[in-house]
Amino acid sequence: MIRTIYDPEMPVNIYDLGLVYGLDVKPSGMVSVRTTLTAPNCPVAQSFPRNVQEVLMCVPGVSDVKVELVWEPPWSHEHMSEAVKLQLGML
Repeated sequence: MIRTIYDPEMPVNIYDLGLVYGLDVKPSGMVSVRTTLTAPNCPVAQSFPRNVQEVLMCVPGVSDVKVELVWEPPWSHEHMSEAVKLQLGML
């Protein structure tokens, strides 16, 4: 499901873009996500964690979602998957 969440500025999902730094799913259904944005001044910084939470809460078996927005390490193009780099013409 996390691949259904797209970056608002690029036509790429947040997982393949490298914005997800950590994802932990407990047997109890608790999901913890550590994520970042492409830039700290991103206009969706306020709403992004809530959007991620809303999407993940729709997954069967998920009981709660904690989204932590982090800025370290800073995001860079190196975090992108090879497929995304190819899609965006960076290879």
